[in-house]
Amino acid sequence: MTDVADRFTTEGFCFPLDVLSPDAALALGEELFRIQSADRLAALGNKGQFQYPHVISRSVAEVVRHPTLLDAAESILGPDILVWGSTLFAKAPRSRRYVSWHQDSTYMGIAGTDMVTAWLALTPSTSDNGCVAMVPATHLDGIRPHEDRYGPDNILTRGQHVTGFDPDTAVDVVLQPGQMSLHHPHLIHGSRPNGSDARRVGVAFQSYVGVDAHPERGEHHVLAVGDAPVNPTFLVVPRPKVEMAAEGRAVRASANAALSDVLYHGATERRSY
Repeated sequence: MTDVADRFTTEGFCFPLDVLSPDAALALGEELFRIQSADRLAALGNKGQFQYPHVISRSVAEVVRHPTLLDAAESILGPDILVWGSTLFAKAPRSRRYVSWHQDSTYMGIAGTDMVTAWLALTPSTSDNGCVAMVPATHLDGIRPHEDRYGPDNILTRGQHVTGFDPDTAVDVVLQPGQMSLHHPHLIHGSRPNGSDARRVGVAFQSYVGVDAHPERGEHHVLAVGDAPVNPTFLVVPRPKVEMAAEGRAVRASANAALSDVLYHGATERRSY
């Protein structure tokens, strides 16, 4: 994984990395949609996404600990890592929904850059259907000013938007089902609408967190993936033993409410999330 760490350091992202077989990735996506439908989780989300599937889905919790994912994250962060969150992202065919250009650290409420986000494709993710696009080396300049623009089709909570860079330099992160990308919390990235006739689905593990990162505001629920002691400023969640258990659903509700408070800190408008 030396090459992964080198690319991450230089460019701020790397892809593609093979994690699941295409069939396994497609099946996981369908399972997550069944979970949404069964518990009306879609109604709790914001524009085709829902948070913390890894606390209610044993399958997602197992993927979080996949050796390829852990090896990649540990090559960047070291061995003592946590999982801060996960989000299922789905864009319907011909959807106008998009993600504005932003840097993750502007809203996560976590101090430090000892983090890496893994984005796992559960369907083909292409230029036509609104794959993630990343602007190389923009993680080297620190956090830039953002403007809250909201917008009915912007998937981001507040429509956070950053300027002062050339969007034509962005690289489309094209992935096949089961492949993933990694990116730095300061990297500028976003995604365009889905102009295709097929659904685009992916799950982001945002983020794997190392020992030098810690909360700077709010409550943060994390999943431990190793045996190292967890910083007591984090709240540790249990791994689900069965799908959709009452305990997991309660944990997800609590974690989601706390995340909403973190994401909308200082906002002039608050949308359901």
